[in-house]
Amino acid sequence: MIRPAPRTLATIAALCGLAAALLVLALGTGEFEIAPPDVVATLLGGGDRRTGFVIETLRMPRAVDGLLAGAALGIAGAIFQSITRNPLGSPDVIGFTAGSAAAAVAQILLIGGGAQATAIAAMAGGLITAVLVYGLSYSGGLHGYRLVLVGIGVSTMALALVDFLLSRADLEVSRGAQLWLTGSLNGRGWDEVVPLAIGMVVLLPLIAALASGLRVLELGDDGATALGVPVERTRGGMIVAGVLLTGLATAAAGPLPFVALAAPQIARRVTRASGPGLAAAGCMGAVLVLAADLVGQRFGPGFSVPVGIVTGVLGGGYLIWLLSTEWRHDRG
Repeated sequence: MIRPAPRTLATIAALCGLAAALLVLALGTGEFEIAPPDVVATLLGGGDRRTGFVIETLRMPRAVDGLLAGAALGIAGAIFQSITRNPLGSPDVIGFTAGSAAAAVAQILLIGGGAQATAIAAMAGGLITAVLVYGLSYSGGLHGYRLVLVGIGVSTMALALVDFLLSRADLEVSRGAQLWLTGSLNGRGWDEVVPLAIGMVVLLPLIAALASGLRVLELGDDGATALGVPVERTRGGMIVAGVLLTGLATAAAGPLPFVALAAPQIARRVTRASGPGLAAAGCMGAVLVLAADLVGQRFGPGFSVPVGIVTGVLGGGYLIWLLSTEWRHDRG
């Protein structure tokens, strides 16, 4: 059993504390501002009835949805970056997020139904995309850059399918789907939170059981086999778990660009630890989404920006920095 380093444990504790602070701020942010001490008092059972209604009924689902979606994407990103041994091997780059989004949009526009149906469609779309990407990129082994390139191509095709569906849909229905595609937490309720929460309760024990094997897989298939790790079973189980987490998070919050890419990398740089760092990546993902949502809500007086746009702008800058760093490293 691998024991986390003290720095890693301290980082996880600090990120949990930061996420809790951001959660309190998120619950107090809106047209009806609530001071942090009053938010804490309400959460502990105090506060007046109006404050309790605003926090528990109107704002809590949105905040919890963002926290869980960020955590799920952070963990999924760490899984795929570890499997591919490539910092670009995250679900939003290699097409799994786009596949989940395409299936969810198809379900919304063509079939209809509630949050549970959208979650099922998103998970199915992610799994189909994963099979397609890995099938096309596997040739005598799994090579990170080949998988990234194939994933980018599949992602482009999935996004083209989304555009086609939107162009053929009824205007009102299409407008709702387009709002969902921006990655907005506006109007999220417990119907979106519950499937994501149940999925994480089911998947996280599986991920924890396979985590040590995933770390050994970074040594390569031959090295992992020599150390007694069932390579295909470990990789397959982690791929399925990561895809399902991505699909659930996408269904619950819409596509949130670059969270799965940036969260594991930032967490690894802060902890300075080797290995996938799943717990730290999940905590970092939750912090990034909650912080981005707060930035979007406070963008200007009477004006808010969907969280997906904020993560896209910040994550795009991070991707440019990451690519330039990799390029300079390769040239050196």
